Amino acid sequence: MLEHHFTCPYCWKNISMLIDHSTTKQNYIEDCEVCCNPIQISLEFKNLELVGFQANNIEQ
Repeated sequence: MLEHHFTCPYCWKNISMLIDHSTTKQNYIEDCEVCCNPIQISLEFKNLELVGFQANNIEQ
């Protein structure tokens, strides 16, 4: 597991999450720990190194 810090696309607070590096490409939704809005997370690992990370708001 890897701790990654990023900015929430809704409340702009700096938050962190634990991400699992055992799967190279991941897409999922996780709620912000501050404002509770759903965040679309997309990430990619290469050789156990995080090479891509996006946290976007969900269009409604």
